[in-house]
Amino acid sequence: MSSARGGDARSSAERVSLDVPSESVEQTRWLGAILGGLLGPGDVVLLHGNLGAGKTAFTQGIGRGLGVAATINSPTFTILKEYAGRLPLYHFDLYRIEDPGELEALGFADYFAGEGVSVIEWAERGEADEAEGADAPWGADALRVRFERGAGTARLLRVAATGASSRRLLDGLADAVAREVA
Repeated sequence: MSSARGGDARSSAERVSLDVPSESVEQTRWLGAILGGLLGPGDVVLLHGNLGAGKTAFTQGIGRGLGVAATINSPTFTILKEYAGRLPLYHFDLYRIEDPGELEALGFADYFAGEGVSVIEWAERGEADEAEGADAPWGADALRVRFERGAGTARLLRVAATGASSRRLLDGLADAVAREVA
């Protein structure tokens, strides 16, 4: 595991990040399960990556960590699937969203600040262009995970946080992975 974490004295806008390698789909699920065990009400996880990069496998792991018994698959055509676990899991897939304004029109804002956990695949499709000056509907404090493909089933998960809640998640993930590697 390599890390690019910030120091102890961080400004509220400072981005803190961590790079975590995964050698298999099951390891990607395992990393998701670790994160799922750390998630609390209102937490938001934004997933970025190409088709087949591991976003849904990671979400399946998050579901495992939240105690979801149901089979988790991508809600590409329905945009949102809800699962019951220790906390509700709201699994979004924004692949078919063409304009970030569609999320507001669909009434999803309440999910992002609710009592459950929101995991959003293709999150970039729900974010307005920074030049427009609009905020994302889920707010600034979200854990962002970028999936980069390696050879075969290998992936590099680039995890970034900017707010207090997402930093707590990133630090917890880093600590849990470090314990497993040690």
